[in-house]
Amino acid sequence: MAQLPLDLPHRVALGRDDFLVGEANAVAVALIDSWPKWPMSIAMLVGPPGSGKTHLSEVWRTRCDALCVEPDALSEADLPTLVANKAVLLEDVDLLPANAETNLFHLINLIKEEQGHLLLTSKIGPAQLEVKLPDLSSRLRAAVTAELGAPDDDLLAAVLEKLFQDRQLPVPEATIRYLAVHMDRSIAVARTLVGEIDRAALAGKRRVTVPLVAEVMKRLPTSS
Repeated sequence: MAQLPLDLPHRVALGRDDFLVGEANAVAVALIDSWPKWPMSIAMLVGPPGSGKTHLSEVWRTRCDALCVEPDALSEADLPTLVANKAVLLEDVDLLPANAETNLFHLINLIKEEQGHLLLTSKIGPAQLEVKLPDLSSRLRAAVTAELGAPDDDLLAAVLEKLFQDRQLPVPEATIRYLAVHMDRSIAVARTLVGEIDRAALAGKRRVTVPLVAEVMKRLPTSS
């Protein structure tokens, strides 16, 4: 009888030493590593879901003990309290509601006055953001911006290996390479696939091999 797969928690490493660097993210990693010697008080990480923005922003938040604020909460946020901390993280600025634009504009100005730092993340670049406030749009366009792109084969294989290691799941190199070649080039997809492969291996009491991986990929829209 197949074993019931349980959604047990697994360790996900978020430290700087756990972040894998490749051509697609080297500029963004360099930006985070160069703090606090940024050329401006505002920086932005831009990339698709799963590209590593959250991981890198968490590395930065931990390093400088930054306060985090959500886009939906910014309109009601206590700006003096945020700025007093000297470091603020605002993720998903592309989801910023219109009623929070004025507060973000003031936050940017206050951070600059206090010689603090503000890190933003976004799925799209500053020029593509639908910002109604012209002065805010200007401030965002002036931010130091680093883009994270889709991983190449080597980086994707390394990410897959790390994800399997996080789950303490041994996987042959040939199987990892098969995955890297046949899946969509996305770290988000890699996380989904590894989770499903883990569940399938546990349910069927099977080792992670190319045939198992191929079966899982047929069920998911993750192959190219």
